[in-house]
This record gives sequence, structure tokens and C-alpha cells, in this order.
Amino acid sequence: MPGTPETDLELTGLKSSLNRMPSQRWLHIIPVAFIMYTIAFIDRTNISLAIPSLSRELHMDPTQAGDAAGIFFWGYMLLQIPGGHLAHRWSAKRFISILLVLWGLCAVGCGFVQTARQFWVMRLLLGIAEGGVWPAVLVLLSHWFPRPERARANAYWMLCLPASVALSSPLSGWILGRWNWRVLLIAEGALPFLWLIIWWAFIDDHPHQARWISPNERDYLEATLRQESRELEPVKPEPVWRALLRPQVLTMVGIYFLLNTGNYGYLFWLPSAMENAKKMSNLLVGVLFAVPYIVTGIGMVVLSRHSDKRRERRGHVAFAAAWGGVWMMACILLSGHAPALAFVAISLVGAGSYGTHGPFWAIPTETLPRSVSGSAMGLINALGNLGGYFGPLAVGFLNHHTGNFRYGFGLLSLGYLAGAGLTLLLHPRAIARE
Repeated sequence: MPGTPETDLELTGLKSSLNRMPSQRWLHIIPVAFIMYTIAFIDRTNISLAIPSLSRELHMDPTQAGDAAGIFFWGYMLLQIPGGHLAHRWSAKRFISILLVLWGLCAVGCGFVQTARQFWVMRLLLGIAEGGVWPAVLVLLSHWFPRPERARANAYWMLCLPASVALSSPLSGWILGRWNWRVLLIAEGALPFLWLIIWWAFIDDHPHQARWISPNERDYLEATLRQESRELEPVKPEPVWRALLRPQVLTMVGIYFLLNTGNYGYLFWLPSAMENAKKMSNLLVGVLFAVPYIVTGIGMVVLSRHSDKRRERRGHVAFAAAWGGVWMMACILLSGHAPALAFVAISLVGAGSYGTHGPFWAIPTETLPRSVSGSAMGLINALGNLGGYFGPLAVGFLNHHTGNFRYGFGLLSLGYLAGAGLTLLLHPRAIARE
């Protein structure tokens, strides 16, 4: 439903007034959400550096280690749809506050395990506890950032993915070198308890609840978001289950599955591959492991800004996924005779594969009614993140049976390229009112 001339004139006036003052929400919402999920991603992925020593102590072969790393994502899928629904119908702020406590307990618990089976179970529980956070934050951002800003808002928040690795890897490597993997998991697992206080003090679910926002900015946001919501509402009410089965949603599930297969496959196994290629200290592996994720962060910002500027999503996602696949394949081809160039190639992968996130996650909130977009994002994230299970498992399996990482990383490269091709099946501008 298009806006009326009076509404459009009101929005134009509010936006003109808003452009003359700094936007407070970029400095208030994004940094708090960024650090919160940075902690979550550290607690999810810090075992990538710990896998060699952890596997020796718990007597796990590469296939078992890959299974334990990836089982997180079977638990992770359980709260995805409920998480998006609760964030929309109840409160993203309150729901995430509960999850901060639960995942902190599980992350610390991973450091106290005594057997491989116990570690497997704790990783599963950690996945369940973290499961609702991602869709809940996406719903929260859609309450604060209108459509022309959404890819940038998503990408700036999602910079926590590469930033968590880049910032924590040297520290994690130092902890491993000075103490052991148990101290690493316990110390970093306690961080959610500290951040809970900041989260509760700074985050509000909607602009009208925030005392820190200016009246002009609040009025502009509420008017803009109301108009966007009207434009996306279907002519006839649509059951949630039917919206979740739209071809657009199911295609996005497939794309995100392939992207996560690649991203988590090489995230969990890259430190081990580097350690095998040339014997290095834990600290040096941690420092070098951070480099690709610094490049990744740059790529995410550039791609999201260009996507918002062009108001285009599909082509940006396809290009970025293909970029990741090409550079991953280049790394494999170079690794045998030019290790330095191979490291350059692997450092460029994430700029594309993670660069997809900003424009990709703008698509559901721009093409689905607000009443179902949270559940749809939960479904996409739930099933798509199973790639985080199969990626590490496949690389570990192929490494175990071939004695090197080339075949596993080659499979990840093909996954990125397949994701790029599948993206082209998305409608350039999906119709919300069918």
C-alpha cells in the first residue's frame, strides 16, 4: 500500500530535519549489539584454536573433532523460529537477556568436561542457548533502521563475526600458550555475564521506548517504519506456515546453508591447516589467523554500503559468494608451491563469503510482512546454519582419509560457487503481497 501524499510530505520534512543532526541510534544500538554477539561468536568458535590440544587430551580423531565442533548447530536451530517470533511479539531485549545467562553457563561448562562425549553434549547445549539471539537481533534492528539503511545496519552489527576472530585469536593463542584450553574456554565463557548489565541498560525494543533519542528522530523512524509495514502487508492475511514455505524463503535457506558450510568449514579448520603446513607457536597461529578476518571486515563494510547505495541485494550476494569461491580455489591451487600467495588468497575469501551477510539479511525484512519476517529469518538461520555442522565435519572427514586439507577446502569452494548460482534464482524484488 503506497503512502499518501500527506504521509510522503510528512516523511520528507522529518527526514530533512533529521539529516541536520547526528543519528544517535547508530552509536547507541549497533555497538552494544555488536559486542554482545562478538562474545557469542567467540564462545562458539574459540575451539578452532583449541582443537589440536583439546583433541589430544580428549582422544578425538579429526572426524570426531569436526562432529563435536559442528554439533553446536543442531542445537542452534531449535530456538531460531521461536526466537524471531518472541522478539517480534514479546521483546528482543528481554529474550536476549535470558539467553546471555544460559549461553554463559554452557560456554563455561565446556571448559570443565572430562570426556569427548561430555564435550559433545556441552557444545549441543551451547548451540541451543545461543540459538535465538541472531533472529532476535535482526528483528530489533528492523525496529530501528528503515529500508535504505538496513544492509549497512546489518553489516555493521555483523562485523562482529570477523571482528570476534580478529580480536580474540591473538589473545586466545596467548592463553593457550600460557595455560591451556580449559582456561581459554572458561575465561571467555564468563564474558556474557559481564555484558548482560550493559545490554539491559542500553537497549530498547522500539524508538518510542527510548529516552535518549531526539523527538525528531523518533517521529521520523516511527512514521517511516509504519509506512514500510503497510507496504508489505498482504491483501489477505497469510498463515505463518505458508509464508515460511514461499520459494523465496526456501531458496534463501539453501543459499545460507552453502555459505555457512564454507564459512565454518574453513573457520574451524584453518588454524589446524596452518599448524600442519608449518610448525608454529599458538601465539603466531592466533596472530596469522586474525589477518583474514580483518580483510573480511573491510569487505563487509564496502559491500553493504554499495548495496544500500544501489538499493540492490541479489547481485551483491551472488558476486560476494562467487568471490569467496574463486579465492578459496586459488588458495588450494597455490598451497603446494607458493604458501605465501596461498595465505593471501585465503585472506580474501571472507571479504566475499561474509560480505554477503549485510545485503542477504536485508532481503527478508524488505520482502515479507513484518508479522512473519522474524519467523522467516529464524527458519533461514536455523536450517542454513546446519552448514556449520556439515562444513567442519566434511573437512575433518576428508582430512582424516586423505591426510591433507586440500580436498576439504576444495569442497568448500564449490559450495560458495553453488551458493552464488542459487542466489540468481531469487526474485530481484520479491512481491510481498501475493
